[in-house]
Amino acid sequence: MFRVMLLAIFSFLLFSCTNPNFSDAVLPSSDSTINYKPLTENAKEYYQQQIENTYSKLLANTGFSGGIIVAKNGEVLFEDYRGYANYTKKEPFTKNTSVHIASVSKTFTAIAVLQLMEKGLVDLDADVRNYLPHFPYKNITVKNLLSHRSGLPNYVHLMDGKKVILTRKKNKRGKWVTYKKVVANNWGSGLVTNQKVLDFFVERKPAIEALPNRKFNYCNTNFALLALIIEKASGQSYPTYIQENIFIPLGMSNSYVFSINDTARYTPSYKYNNVAYGIEKLDCVYGDKNIYSTPEDLLLWDQALYSEKLLKKENLQLAFTPYSFERPGNNNYGLGFRLYTYPDKTIPYHNGWWHGNNAVFTRLVQDSATIIVLGNKFNSKIYKAKEMASIFTTSPESFQEEEQ
Repeated sequence: MFRVMLLAIFSFLLFSCTNPNFSDAVLPSSDSTINYKPLTENAKEYYQQQIENTYSKLLANTGFSGGIIVAKNGEVLFEDYRGYANYTKKEPFTKNTSVHIASVSKTFTAIAVLQLMEKGLVDLDADVRNYLPHFPYKNITVKNLLSHRSGLPNYVHLMDGKKVILTRKKNKRGKWVTYKKVVANNWGSGLVTNQKVLDFFVERKPAIEALPNRKFNYCNTNFALLALIIEKASGQSYPTYIQENIFIPLGMSNSYVFSINDTARYTPSYKYNNVAYGIEKLDCVYGDKNIYSTPEDLLLWDQALYSEKLLKKENLQLAFTPYSFERPGNNNYGLGFRLYTYPDKTIPYHNGWWHGNNAVFTRLVQDSATIIVLGNKFNSKIYKAKEMASIFTTSPESFQEEEQ
């Protein structure tokens, strides 16, 4: 219910105003240069004041531990860091503190797959079994995985010591209804890896939840398998591929993919009482999660997605094209990006949650603005940072006069 209410509030705030006419982000067709119209001093002052006021009201005074960047036209308008990277040692959270960005990691996995497609190493329309021969399900394509239209069940629900079973009972109206029920499930021991996820599906063949490409069903299994496809197609481990083809080219020096080799060096996340989460059974699966980064590095990621540094324009656009229309409304999904879709604009974004980490990565492309928030101590108010979007959809009269 909270998530539905939040999306409704965000949608109302975001699109009840007009677009500013003093900025214009241009996606180049042949190089990596981004042509921004410079912000006036009055515009900067207005934005900074509005952002600071909103941040103070929504997040800063709620026990927030983490970092935030809000930028427009490639220029940082607001940046702040609070709390501790390590609560036991009282080490402050700084701009160089790398934390788990959870499902925002899916955006990197998707772009990596598209890079391999551009190189002719991956076919989006190919059956997953072309890359993972023992995969036990037919007619699921790489694109189905990217768009969460595979119909596969979520490994997180199946392999964490519990399992979901379907049961039927009558509701209050006397109608038979199918319900999901969580029960104990003892499968394997030790830390789960991506290969173990695939092995589980090969051995157990859990029932699909929908036929391929019938409906959108957000599922971490899709992106855990995509990481294996990246490894098969590239001949590199997923962490190495992401490092060499995204982090290093973009200068994301504080970003890395967490794997089983990093269990001694990572930044932990925290519960409400400042107790750190330990390494748990599913913490070494990547592709769906497990990228560690900073707000400044994610701003570099955002800016690269305006250009052709990573992909040609037409291939990059595939990630921001909506593919699910079963339900009416503005919420949709591209390839690795959630989307708000409207007649005059599409807003790519992704949230994330894992243990005590929260993440918000929102790209107001038509307004060339970005909202990035990362936290290492669970705080549901982090997701309210999206409400800052309304700041950029307003066109103050004073700015219009300056442009005349």
